[in-house]
Amino acid sequence: MSHRRAHRAALPAAVLFAALFCVGCTKMSELIEDESVGMNGGFEHALEGLPVNWLVFTPETVKEGGDFDIILDTTDYKEGRQSLKFLVRECSAMGGWHSPGIAREYPALSGEAYLIRFWIKSEGSDYRVEIGGVHGWKNLEVETVDSSEHAVDGWKHVEYEFTMPGESETIRFELNALSPGSLWVDDVRIEPVGQAG
Repeated sequence: MSHRRAHRAALPAAVLFAALFCVGCTKMSELIEDESVGMNGGFEHALEGLPVNWLVFTPETVKEGGDFDIILDTTDYKEGRQSLKFLVRECSAMGGWHSPGIAREYPALSGEAYLIRFWIKSEGSDYRVEIGGVHGWKNLEVETVDSSEHAVDGWKHVEYEFTMPGESETIRFELNALSPGSLWVDDVRIEPVGQAG
């Protein structure tokens, strides 16, 4: 059998393997993109009830033990006309795509310092906010920016400086609700330290 014939015979097997592999794949988040909107850190732009340009861990993607609503709250916010609210009745405390939340990645320069700023409010819900550098599919030096251990009554403004680790290509912001209650976030900003205003 020639090399070319062996290659052709192997191709259907590879396609079948890939198809079987993807049967077990699960959707980990929902994303609606619109380049004209930018970061959308104030959650002012939304479609189908989800903030544009954010990876959102929704009831559709958080399958095990997730019972929660995602609300664009026009009555309780810190900037613009609305905030993003998670009303959680049940959820995993694991975080990531296992729990209600959001994430955002965008290009950033290795070795550069970035200022992360946002407003957050919790009523009973444990939460964690993380920042990290990403290289390919690998998270590098993930740091906790804020958590419910430091919660206060009412809205809290958080500022955190993060230096991108070597080989990082993007910076990732992630917020998760980890227990029942209500959690709001608004006015998320990630800017190079020298340009933060």
